[in-house]
Amino acid sequence: MRTASPAVVALALALLLGIQPVTTDLYLPVLPSLTRELGAPMAAAQLTLSALIICFGFGQLACGPLADRYGRRPVLLWGLSLYVAASLAAALASSIGWLILWRAVQGAGMAAAVVCARAMVRDLFEPHEGVRVMSKGLSGLGVLALSSPALGGLIGATLGWRAALLAVTLFGAATLAFVIWRVGETAPRKNPAATHVGPLLAAWWRILRHRTFVAYAALTAATYAGLFTFLAGSSFVFIEVLGTSRVGYGLVMASSSVSYLAGTFWCRRWLVRHGIRGTVARGAWCTLAGGLSMAVLALAEVHAVWAVMVPQWLFAFGHGIHQPCGQTGAVGPFPHNAGAASALAGFLLAAAAFAVGAWLGVTMNGTVYPLALTIGVWSVVTAGVAWTLVQRHGEPGAAA
Repeated sequence: MRTASPAVVALALALLLGIQPVTTDLYLPVLPSLTRELGAPMAAAQLTLSALIICFGFGQLACGPLADRYGRRPVLLWGLSLYVAASLAAALASSIGWLILWRAVQGAGMAAAVVCARAMVRDLFEPHEGVRVMSKGLSGLGVLALSSPALGGLIGATLGWRAALLAVTLFGAATLAFVIWRVGETAPRKNPAATHVGPLLAAWWRILRHRTFVAYAALTAATYAGLFTFLAGSSFVFIEVLGTSRVGYGLVMASSSVSYLAGTFWCRRWLVRHGIRGTVARGAWCTLAGGLSMAVLALAEVHAVWAVMVPQWLFAFGHGIHQPCGQTGAVGPFPHNAGAASALAGFLLAAAAFAVGAWLGVTMNGTVYPLALTIGVWSVVTAGVAWTLVQRHGEPGAAA
């Protein structure tokens, strides 16, 4: 794998990183219908997302050191196998409680895919080249995110919510097959002490104190918290509040993914001209414009599909710039602890998303306000991090 073509690496990244939006986005259009069919309250439905995300976060803390000790490939194989089994069980769940449980196990398996993908980029490329490669992989993720909501809405409308979850299972199985077929080991060397408690805690402490890591981990956590607000709350807002059909909602979500995909392409252009810090600073203007305009329109009582979606396009464009820069920048200073750094960055991202899910679970009130105002807040936080911490400490090539 260390001599694999860039195309194979980009495809591997697209599948491994894309498992996250497939797991969340494809089932979002059927979330209201499965909630009704299983007789669950809205708060319990939000737990199917929140449980996935919190186990995704803690799973990364385990998978990162394991990937540093045993290599990326065995962790990928075990993690994806667990993911496929849990996905099938979720599709067959007989109650909301069982669905929450299996979604949580899904999150743990998904953690292996995402952690190892980020670590593989650091294994194979220096930080500045890694940003461009990551951007290509996230463009592939954008294509998956683009198709998942529309596909989920179509499957849900014709075959029901269980069929939509079976589609997630099939994607996981296809990704596992690709890893078995084409993904070899990328770790330059294995660290036998990576899972020992003392050295592990020392490595985590060193990573958490590194200012470059803090800057980029905060950037990715803040921008993903805004995106997750949209993911977790939009199905209820569009379908239950604004009266959009499930297929129509899938198309709405797909349009957001198109904007995200455009952001990843534009990211690569700006990287050549402005470097990573300049790119992040410019992307923050899109993020802030999107989040604040959504909040202002909601407060002005302009409650329509366009009043949410046009600002969301701007926010998603900025997200497509911040994610490749942030994910690569957080791991860049740690060539010998790439798994641990990737795990910590992912855990912080998941913790922010879990907090958002819990917040929406108690504040969603049949209006657009919780969604719009929360995205507005996270847009301010993201721009603040981009214009301060990243500009001061955002050179990802610094040695750890």
